[in-house]
Amino acid sequence: MSTTFAPISDVARQLGIPDEALFRYGHDKAKVDSRWVVGQEVGEARLVLVTAMSPTPAGEGKTTTSIGLADGLRKLGENAVLALREPSMGPVFGMKGGATGGGKASLHPEADINLHFTGDFAALSAANNLLVALIDNHLHHGNESGLDPQSVTMRRALDVNDRTLRNIVTSLGGRANGVLRETGFDITAASQLMAILCLAESIKDLKERLARIVVGDSIDGEEITVGDLGFEGALVALLKDAFSPNLVQTLEGTPAFVHGGPFANIAHGCNSVIATKAALATGDIVITEAGFGADLGAEKFIDIKARQTGIKPDLSVVVATVRALKYHGGMGLDELEHENMDALREGIANLLKHVRNLQDIFGQTVLVAINQFASDRDSELEVIEQELAPLGVRVVTSSHFANGGEGARDLARAVLQELATPSATTFCYDDDTSLQEKALIVASKVYGAGAVTWTPAAKREILKLERRGYGNLPICMAKNQYSFAAEKVLGAPTGHTIPIREVRLSAGAGFVVLIVGSIMTMPGLPARPSALDIDVVDGEIVGIH
Repeated sequence: MSTTFAPISDVARQLGIPDEALFRYGHDKAKVDSRWVVGQEVGEARLVLVTAMSPTPAGEGKTTTSIGLADGLRKLGENAVLALREPSMGPVFGMKGGATGGGKASLHPEADINLHFTGDFAALSAANNLLVALIDNHLHHGNESGLDPQSVTMRRALDVNDRTLRNIVTSLGGRANGVLRETGFDITAASQLMAILCLAESIKDLKERLARIVVGDSIDGEEITVGDLGFEGALVALLKDAFSPNLVQTLEGTPAFVHGGPFANIAHGCNSVIATKAALATGDIVITEAGFGADLGAEKFIDIKARQTGIKPDLSVVVATVRALKYHGGMGLDELEHENMDALREGIANLLKHVRNLQDIFGQTVLVAINQFASDRDSELEVIEQELAPLGVRVVTSSHFANGGEGARDLARAVLQELATPSATTFCYDDDTSLQEKALIVASKVYGAGAVTWTPAAKREILKLERRGYGNLPICMAKNQYSFAAEKVLGAPTGHTIPIREVRLSAGAGFVVLIVGSIMTMPGLPARPSALDIDVVDGEIVGIH
């Protein structure tokens, strides 16, 4: 493992990025001018999408596997480049921890990336909150547009978990403090501005998307957008630098574009289009990932990102662990190192459902990567191979956590072999399918559900959006990440109900968010947050898990 890192300018030069297109943030991280990226040809680089089985407390290691795979490909002489999301500080200080890989398959500089990095999340939060402040100011100073205060859909954003801010009342204390109204906060990763930044393909596109944001309705029932109010110029000014993708490297020096950070449980779960295009323009094989299990992240990567941009995976790699499979088979966390073939076979149902979805619904060539733990047994790995064999899917074990790129050589070789038969990517539903039908298709086909229900408010909103011409947009399901069901049910349940309680239009991002069950767009902190473990010792940040 390398302990001496090349200056980020050297990493950029290896990719053909000129010095004048590089905005350095110290010696180990930089931004690549988005104008340079837009001017590059994507070429014929191949794209590998890393996704996973349904997550468990036992851990799967999707980001770690992505990094290990890229390092392994470089060991084989391939020009591999990573395109990953950047972490939100919500999980870092909450329960999930950092998102820069682990062991010898990690990004550098780890602490910087997990915390403020290059300020992208701060810029997004500021732009989001400026927009809401401008809306409230517009209401206070005469409300020339006739905007109905109770119809305002924009909420403020913050990049920490804070359940107390989910629902609030603003402008208390009298008329001088503005127009009294109910509102709330979302975590920045779930904001529409995050989705817009991640899906925009140029500064021009970014500005146009910002202008399309619907802030609410007039008293007469007409939509009012950011463009109607003239706010988009100020917003794009705050986001101009944040829009340029970030460049770092792995512990082994593999280039990594790390940019954008929407969660896949409450947002669309993909890194930015501009970063993916930067990787495709500078690498021959690009490794990217989509958040949480394939039912959320991979579905949204294909049905939203690929649909909007034409960026489609040539191969999907599904990450699993023996421990997680046994957990889905009913074993407790303290039992997972023990052999239990019945539980393993029971839990494999979850993995099989994800693999079949990718093959049958999304037209993917699929490879299963087993992120190896020391407690794994050959007999357990053989059972997984036997269960996947009827689907024509290879299972490859990788020890990248312990051994870095060297431990991922077998996985890298398998990826090269599978890329010889690239995916013929297909979508889950057609554009002209109604929004309600799209929800039913995703619920039944991807989740295995038997029905979809709507609260009265959600039903009214979805019908309104249909009438207003938004029916051709894709949907973004905000749903519990631990299960195919709306609430946590292990394995691969069928026949359950997906209850949609709220509908939100993200006109700028170009999709409609359907909020399922009890999922929250502003998470809360656990009883013992990870923040209690984080400190600075001898000038170095420690304790980020």
